[in-house]
Amino acid sequence: MGQGQVQRWVRPYRVTADEVSDPQNLELKLSVNGRVRQNGSTKTMIFKVAQIISHLSSFISLKPGDVISTGTPPGVDMGMTPAVYLDVGDTIEVSIAGLGRQKHVVAA
Repeated sequence: MGQGQVQRWVRPYRVTADEVSDPQNLELKLSVNGRVRQNGSTKTMIFKVAQIISHLSSFISLKPGDVISTGTPPGVDMGMTPAVYLDVGDTIEVSIAGLGRQKHVVAA
């Protein structure tokens, strides 16, 4: 990647509800420098997507395009022994099956 190109989007980065057949059955994967660090599914979420949206909607107005951060599958670096952290130049790839993939390079 050249200077200033720190991310690349492949396929849509935002979709409508009708484009996701089952939000509780999406495979998630995160790799750092080509090594898989996280491999999970929305099946294992503690709270279902519909429950989260319902709960949040009870006290805030959600609008199209809003992002709800829910946490992460097992495999975060902080939980490793010894801990492994990202460094400048590391390449991170995140994918959600059927939705797309993002690629980012850590910058200083």
